[in-house]
Amino acid sequence: MKSVIKDYKIVDECRQDAMSIALEVQKLIDAHTTSSVERTTLRFMDVDGVDDSGVPLANVLVDRAIKSGYANKGIVRLIAAYYQDEELDNISEAINELLFAENVNFEKLYNMELNKKTLSSFNKFFKEKYNKLKKIKEEKINKKQKLGIGNEPLKYLIVATGNIYEDVEQAKAAAETGADIIAVIRSTAQSLLDYVPYGATTEGYGGTYATQENFKIMRKALDKVGEKLGRYIHLVNYSSGLCMAEIAYMGAKEGLDYLLNDAMYGILFRDINMKRTFIDQYISRLFCSKFEITINTGEDNYLTTADAFDFGYTVLTSQFINEAFALLAGLKEEQMGLGHAYEIDPKMKDSWLYEFAQAKLIREVFPKAKLKYMPPTKHMNGDIFYSHLLDALFNITSKITNQSIHLLGIPTEALHTPLLHDRFIALKNVDYMFNAFDGFMDNFEIKEDSLIVKRANYILDKSANFLKDIKNRGIDTIISEGKFANIKRTMTSGKGLDGVIEKHKDYYNPMIDLLK
Repeated sequence: MKSVIKDYKIVDECRQDAMSIALEVQKLIDAHTTSSVERTTLRFMDVDGVDDSGVPLANVLVDRAIKSGYANKGIVRLIAAYYQDEELDNISEAINELLFAENVNFEKLYNMELNKKTLSSFNKFFKEKYNKLKKIKEEKINKKQKLGIGNEPLKYLIVATGNIYEDVEQAKAAAETGADIIAVIRSTAQSLLDYVPYGATTEGYGGTYATQENFKIMRKALDKVGEKLGRYIHLVNYSSGLCMAEIAYMGAKEGLDYLLNDAMYGILFRDINMKRTFIDQYISRLFCSKFEITINTGEDNYLTTADAFDFGYTVLTSQFINEAFALLAGLKEEQMGLGHAYEIDPKMKDSWLYEFAQAKLIREVFPKAKLKYMPPTKHMNGDIFYSHLLDALFNITSKITNQSIHLLGIPTEALHTPLLHDRFIALKNVDYMFNAFDGFMDNFEIKEDSLIVKRANYILDKSANFLKDIKNRGIDTIISEGKFANIKRTMTSGKGLDGVIEKHKDYYNPMIDLLK
């Protein structure tokens, strides 16, 4: 027996229910915009930089529009009306004047009827910006084809010094030692900032700030080391939190390959408002869809707050929902780095068989997805020999279940931010296990009545029933009851609700039209 799934009809039913759940939320998404979406639109129009107080110019103009009470028609309508009213020849000039004009009659501008000439000029302007991003995407694809991208599971390593220039040195060392993917961990709590920091940064706590300049610096460094090594090195950052859409745009502009991007992570783990997260994740995924960025979802985090054995089915359930949201944003299955983790208590009898069952099940349910498999963290301790052994079991599981993206477990996980030599040891471990178990599944048969098959189908059945419950009662109700990760949130709680704006019937945004 090669497959652990007994009845694929259940998988089909899960997908149908997940899509019904996502379509219900999509009604909310389509009816609203957010302050972050409007700021993203300005960035798309090449609004960059900060004012004298260090406030990003995109924030300056959107905040003024929101205070006027007319932002429900979109920031583009304001700029277009000003451009038309002042009879300007240049759209960028209209933006610059609006940024610093003291007396702007927002009511007049937002109620102005836009003529065909103005609409034509703006649609052409946006198309030009879109084509520039498209060219960046094509250049990225060409680099990958020229150099090659390594064999799956791709080895994913983290840098997190807080200083982008030190991150570059660590990233180069990791690539030269065998890493295929470099993830720049974002500074702690950046997801709660309602603005994107500006420029290159050299201080951060627990990571490095995600800024457009930092993206540019790291992408340039990885391109250079990739040319030297003769293989393409992928770059990862985080598109989550209150600036989810803006960072996705920046990632597209700077040629990033992966973005941590989950439909529910911010709601559950950062207490960001549910409406805000659902809307922003959709716009961010439109960018990922169009500009060849693979998303990485965060279901692995559920198992840090809920027991992996008892609640493993919630991971699969969330993956189905994340897949449905991704499909609605136009993402291909190959762009979905659905996340899961090796987190069952190793003291449990047959723990490895349970881990194998779940990993194999998820790979079979999502055969084309770029599955991202996370190492054990919850049950790590100060014993580096024990940790190294547990990582070896994780490495074996990843290889024989054909995961796509393999985040390396580090033996000093529970002690400190990994040092270069810790990463070297982790890479040696994974290389040894990947090589030793290369042909394992060609010589391995799963018994039909085995614990592995029973566990896999138990998880699938539990997920199917859970999805039906969500479909019948609504995802907001389920989240409010703490059914995901044992964390309770409501539709009206959390950070960023004040940035959610119901669209007027005259809302105008050519960027979204192009991305769709």
